Amino acid sequence: MPGSQSALVQRASIACRFGGGADVKQKSARSERKSAARRQPQSLPRRSNEKQPRPKEPNTAKPRSGAAATRLAAEVERLAAELEASRARVSDLESRIDVDPLTETLNRRGFERELKRSLAYVKRYAANATLIYLDLDEFKPVNDRHGHAAGDAVLKAVAAALLREVRASDVVARIGGDEFVVLLWNVTDAEALTKAAALEQAVYATPVRWGASTMVVGASAGVALLEPLDTPAEALARADAAMYGRKMQRKGIASPRMEGERA
Repeated sequence: MPGSQSALVQRASIACRFGGGADVKQKSARSERKSAARRQPQSLPRRSNEKQPRPKEPNTAKPRSGAAATRLAAEVERLAAELEASRARVSDLESRIDVDPLTETLNRRGFERELKRSLAYVKRYAANATLIYLDLDEFKPVNDRHGHAAGDAVLKAVAAALLREVRASDVVARIGGDEFVVLLWNVTDAEALTKAAALEQAVYATPVRWGASTMVVGASAGVALLEPLDTPAEALARADAAMYGRKMQRKGIASPRMEGERA
């Protein structure tokens, strides 16, 4: 019995010793966890007026494909071509505003612009230029007897005859129904009068066939030298007055008539 009690005492002693160690280890672990919790920084509360960071939105844009880029480039090229064509049409229309569509010479608007520019050149550089004003004779009977289509044919022929008689630097324009003007550069007074007579003869020497008839018209030409202080209206008025005087002078000369027709 004494040996049995001694063994029991030893086992109890060992159990107490090991059991107490487990309790100590558990207490130590709890202590370490509390210390770690105290060492962790605590987040500060946000202020009421502080902006909350917005979460980033996912990028949903799809990359442009090569086919779409090609279509866009083609559309841009097409629009550029249309714009260039529109500009060309506008430029052509602007140029035609100053041109008489029947005779393809300048109209009154275009000639007045050209005359204004010429007067400025004369004033600045002391150049000389002469204005010849022509009015057709016996043109009204053409329209009365053969119609306006025949009259248009005569006007076109007269314009072509005048253009053949002048230089490339000179200007021919139709400024009225049967009225033409010619602007000559660098001619003397005598040369201008000679040219006016040559233009009258050129008009008379331009017969126009119309059906069974040959239509012939004449012209009266007045000459006016451009002065540095002239306005376009003054220069035209002076040339017109000279033309009227020439027409009165020609009243004593037999007026040209249509060949094959009685007066």
